[in-house]
Amino acid sequence: MTDFLVIVALAALGAALVGLLAAPAVRALRRRSVALSLFAVAALAVAAMAAGTVAVAQAMFLSGHDLGVVMAVVGVSGVVSLAAALLFGRRIAAGSRELARSARTVGSEGGFVAPAEPPTAELAALSRALEETSGRLAAARERERAMDAARRELIAGISHDLRTPLAGLRAMAEALEDGVAEDAGRYHSRMRVEADRLTAMVDDLFELSRIQAGALTLTLSRVSVYDLVDDALAGARPLARASGVRLVDGGVVSLPVRVDAQQITRVLGNLLVNAIRATPADGTVAVSARQEEGRVVLAVEDGCGGIPPEDLARVFDTGWRGAPARTPRSCAGGAPIGGSGAGLGLAIVRGIVEAHEGRATVRNAGTGCRFEVTLPAAEPQAGRPA
Repeated sequence: MTDFLVIVALAALGAALVGLLAAPAVRALRRRSVALSLFAVAALAVAAMAAGTVAVAQAMFLSGHDLGVVMAVVGVSGVVSLAAALLFGRRIAAGSRELARSARTVGSEGGFVAPAEPPTAELAALSRALEETSGRLAAARERERAMDAARRELIAGISHDLRTPLAGLRAMAEALEDGVAEDAGRYHSRMRVEADRLTAMVDDLFELSRIQAGALTLTLSRVSVYDLVDDALAGARPLARASGVRLVDGGVVSLPVRVDAQQITRVLGNLLVNAIRATPADGTVAVSARQEEGRVVLAVEDGCGGIPPEDLARVFDTGWRGAPARTPRSCAGGAPIGGSGAGLGLAIVRGIVEAHEGRATVRNAGTGCRFEVTLPAAEPQAGRPA
């Protein structure tokens, strides 16, 4: 047992001596190539093994022949180990360089192209992470382009919508100023209508900017869906009578929701105005409310004739009004959407609903479209039924 401990001590002493001598070299290679670092680690291991073996062999008083055999075995093993470390290190270094070249394509138009076969699991994981990052950057770039296009479309639409009432106001003001207006009272009344239209347009722009900036403040309270629908219908009835459109009850259940009553009434009002303006005379607009899997679904169904399937995904986009070739009574075409006619009403609907952690959708149904607003149902009060 004593001889064994002596051998272990001599081997450890030889390996430790080599490790101390090689420590400065290992420290100097910290920021060098991974291939060189692997080769240095392998060389240190071979040298430590050789030093320990020589120390033990000398202590065991081996013959010259036996010592030569031991050193030959150590030498061959060391050469093979160093060669393997060098080859593997070069393979890792080549894979790292290839991944670095591929990483330069992250965020480019072509997107990130991952190396075919990364040499290690860590490089493969890094390659997958870069691929995911490149995908997210591409998606963000597409969203930014879509938002830029929407902003340009909105500015163009708003500019057109502002020019029309402003031109009318200017013409009527000039007629009044020149004294050529036959019915000054009618001119004043029309000027008031155009001013109200401009005010509604500015209000919609302000509301949309608050929604997009995340500055919409909600005052939540427990209210009945029946009351919300009743308030929205009361505001839409004059327009419905003027347009010859009937408002019908599609089945409104008195369900409790916790929402900002004013904002949700505005949502329903925008949907009703849009539906009335898109529905031909003698048509109907139905309003309904139902409970579905712990949520409340409010629906407004019109008789506009439907929206092309390829356009359904864009109905709630800011400023989008559909193809200009459609008739003025189409669901999302030339008819004003929402309150101001500036193409902002449905965008405001989606913004307000999403601020309530809800969802706004549209689909073709029957002879028209069905707009649905899904909101979280209110928690039942203690001692009362839901």
